[in-house]
Amino acid sequence: MSTLAADAPAAATAALGTRIAFLLELARRLQQYGTTAPRLEMAMTLAARRLGVQADVWSSPTALIISFSDLGKGGEGLAQTTQVMRLSQGDINLARLCAADEIADRVIDGKLGLREGFRLLRALGAPDTFRAKVSTVASYGLSAASIAALFLHSSWADLVVAGAIGLLIGVITLAAATRPRLAAASDVISAIVATSVAIVVSAFVVPLAIKSVVLAALIILVPGFSLTTAVREVSSGHLVSGMARLGGATSTMLKLVFGALAASSVCAALGIHARDFALKPLPAWTDWPSLLVAAVAFAMLFRAAWRDWPAVTVAVIAGYLVTRWGGELSGPLPSAPFGVFLGGLMVSALANLYARLAQRPGAVVREPGILLLVPGSVGFRSVSFLLERDTVLGMDTAMLLLTLLVSLVGGLLFGELLVSPRRSL
Repeated sequence: MSTLAADAPAAATAALGTRIAFLLELARRLQQYGTTAPRLEMAMTLAARRLGVQADVWSSPTALIISFSDLGKGGEGLAQTTQVMRLSQGDINLARLCAADEIADRVIDGKLGLREGFRLLRALGAPDTFRAKVSTVASYGLSAASIAALFLHSSWADLVVAGAIGLLIGVITLAAATRPRLAAASDVISAIVATSVAIVVSAFVVPLAIKSVVLAALIILVPGFSLTTAVREVSSGHLVSGMARLGGATSTMLKLVFGALAASSVCAALGIHARDFALKPLPAWTDWPSLLVAAVAFAMLFRAAWRDWPAVTVAVIAGYLVTRWGGELSGPLPSAPFGVFLGGLMVSALANLYARLAQRPGAVVREPGILLLVPGSVGFRSVSFLLERDTVLGMDTAMLLLTLLVSLVGGLLFGELLVSPRRSL
């Protein structure tokens, strides 16, 4: 939503209850489609003000508390209505986020009535189509295969198996979306499936680099993105939301690592042992098609609209290349903080530039653009080492994780200084 001031729209004269209903539905959609606490609160405050309402917003990953008062009736700053909404943790859906943003802009500009805007926002909550579900599952497989080639430099066998396991995890994640009991255990189940399949294939079919295959297959579930968002929120003063998100990310990490270690122990008890010799790694030229596949996979994973796919692709490729260049200047990829800082700066600046030129939320570029930069794999390894009682290596890796998180968030903040945002999302 635009941050530029304008004359009050006709919708500002509607009944207070009608305006509040629209704003609550807008807040619900923004939270469900992955908007961070700082941006959600800013967007809601600006939208409410344009509708003649004072809104005090408190946002967390699973709840919203909003107090409303009518600016046209004084009230000495006292809230007339306070709403509490308990929500499930949001999942990024860029196409629906853009649709919600467009609906809000049309209502605020007077091109769409409040009731019709409310109805359109409600319609965004319709279940995913079969095609969208297939696309989501495919994105898990493509992401796993591209990560195996791009960062882990595995063999062809590792790439194929990682991609196949990624598809299985995509199916588990999709099934968990409508089954609350399965959702609570889906991370552990996914880690068990990934590790078990990798060990069995390595023992009886073709030797694999087990840790690389498992990490590549689980990479979408590893909460590096959540950790980055948590640090971004804490650094912007949203302490409750940031710490809650950090706790959720830590819980997810522990479940993934526990599932992987449990599956390894069961396979060892059954006498199933992976073969320990490695196949020839992929040639260097595979980095480029893998990078393109990763960009397409992330567009599918975040459910970007077709018109935004070129922007997503450019953001993913540019962020990775700048990170790689910065890493070569200061240290080996992917552990050079300077490279991650430059990559975050580039993606953040591109996101704000895209928001200015296309009048679309900058999240379309920012969220998929940083996915290759977030240090999720480092966090997974750190917890793994700690659970294996290798405390020194675990703490050393944890410090690297912290350094990379701070570098990435710093890059995102400096990117906003380089190109100032014109939109709150």
